[in-house]
Amino acid sequence: MPAIVWKGYITFGLVSFPVRLYSAARPESVHFHMLHRDDLSRVKEVWYCAEEDKPVKRSDMVKGYEISKGKYVVVEDEELKKIAPPTATTMEVLQFVPADAVDPILFERSYYIGPDEKLSKPYALFLQAIEETKRYAIAKLTMHGRENIVLIRVSGDGLVLHTLFYPGELHKGNKQPSPSKTNPNRKELDLAKTLVQQFSAPFKPDQFRDLYRENVEKLIEQKRKGQKITAVEQRKPAKVTDLMEALQQSINKAGKALPKKHARKVA
Repeated sequence: MPAIVWKGYITFGLVSFPVRLYSAARPESVHFHMLHRDDLSRVKEVWYCAEEDKPVKRSDMVKGYEISKGKYVVVEDEELKKIAPPTATTMEVLQFVPADAVDPILFERSYYIGPDEKLSKPYALFLQAIEETKRYAIAKLTMHGRENIVLIRVSGDGLVLHTLFYPGELHKGNKQPSPSKTNPNRKELDLAKTLVQQFSAPFKPDQFRDLYRENVEKLIEQKRKGQKITAVEQRKPAKVTDLMEALQQSINKAGKALPKKHARKVA
């Protein structure tokens, strides 16, 4: 049984229906434990009181917000529950927007939305309405200690929710200036567009693999068996001295890798 991340209602207008959120994805990687190099025993994290110079149990800790150097305002969990906004239990749809209106850079986390009832006519009605109008719903939702802007859309035969970053959370200062605009050579542009066409294909996520994770698992297995570690050769990108020549060679190379029928179509 999948764990429920959030439980509450979606409302739009005077219509409301109960829903549950389930985590849609999480990154997978090889997990390492930290060990003491001398005897390979597990190293455990210990919460420590600097003032009394001794370890502290989690049950003896409270949340504190620093208002000045060394001075804190203590906030209890029950106090946080008392000031939670209505969006802690109800997602109120604020607006509907075109499907291409939200920049993917704002997407944070994804969740499946399931009806909290076996038969939920309002859920099905809401799903079909936004699917046929090609709209996304924008709402607010409080969970995990923050009120999120969320986007709700149709995915397959159900609804998916994405939490969004607030504009102020984007690191705009990290955005790099674009190179000064130049008018590309028409022949170079035509070759570049041909190369784009040759690499165009339906997006199939199942065909991609995490090679780094596979290599780490292979490394662990080789070390377990006492075998020699297989090093991975790192390819160095060729330095482009002639853009036209590099484009033409790329097209020729890509053409050889394509099925003949597709290659003729692109040509």
